[in-house]
Amino acid sequence: MVAASKKSTASPSGMDGRDGARDYRRIEAAILYIDEHLLDQPDLETMAAAAGLSPFHFQRLFSRWAGISPTRFLRFLTVGYAKDALENSQSVLDAALQAGLSGPGRLHDLFVSYEALSPGEYKNKGRGVTITYGVHSGPFGEFLLLLTDRGICGMEFIDGNLDDMLAASRARWPGAEFMFDPAATGTVADKLFPACANAPRPRLNLHLGGTNFQIKVWQAMLHIPPGVLASYGDVARIIGNPRAGRAIGNAMAANPLAFLIPCHRVIRANGLHHAYRWGRARRLAINGWEAARFAAD
Repeated sequence: MVAASKKSTASPSGMDGRDGARDYRRIEAAILYIDEHLLDQPDLETMAAAAGLSPFHFQRLFSRWAGISPTRFLRFLTVGYAKDALENSQSVLDAALQAGLSGPGRLHDLFVSYEALSPGEYKNKGRGVTITYGVHSGPFGEFLLLLTDRGICGMEFIDGNLDDMLAASRARWPGAEFMFDPAATGTVADKLFPACANAPRPRLNLHLGGTNFQIKVWQAMLHIPPGVLASYGDVARIIGNPRAGRAIGNAMAANPLAFLIPCHRVIRANGLHHAYRWGRARRLAINGWEAARFAAD
């Protein structure tokens, strides 16, 4: 097997390998600063300094990443915007309720289909399954991508030790054989992050392994389109269990597919962006990035 420390140079969304990861870290540093000083409405020069860049280079980098200027991006980080987004999302979520959670199929405009492990397969924990994995770079930094022959079974942003992450994946699928093949995973990685609202959407197949309740929560979140925010209460309504807030939070924490199962779109009813498995700054970055592309002005 190839050593886990080797990384591919695949570049979804035009971000090239290590350079793309470094660019995201600069953007994340600026977003962290903006989040901490939002009431001060930091100007371009201050945001650029937080990213360690000149105003000119920061404006160019941020606009290429977000599709809008950093000063316009500010509004997507406010509690007021989040509250308005929650209120405006009700018609979309009501449509999801009416459609129900009857099974796999095309969800909103992401062209995602999903297949859950059968109870027997889940009990066997991947026995007889081959999982191909690779490391790639996207608009939110480097990520680990895992595939079975039935779809994407794992996606995690890399903030810590890659070997530890792989060990955790093997613990979830102890019966599976793991193969490092970034060329194979790269063809999928290139499809994950739409450049804009009108970009072609290839079909993405997800292969989910979890408890019945976890699968139900993940299915519900797949009904939340990009640019839309939902509350825990909204998700509880969709799954028909209005008192399941804490259990929903636990299912979100166990989400094996960062970004694709969009737990980042589920926030508190008061509009606050709380803790996120892959970091608060990354949640803000993703939601702002999606709002810039998909939310109506």
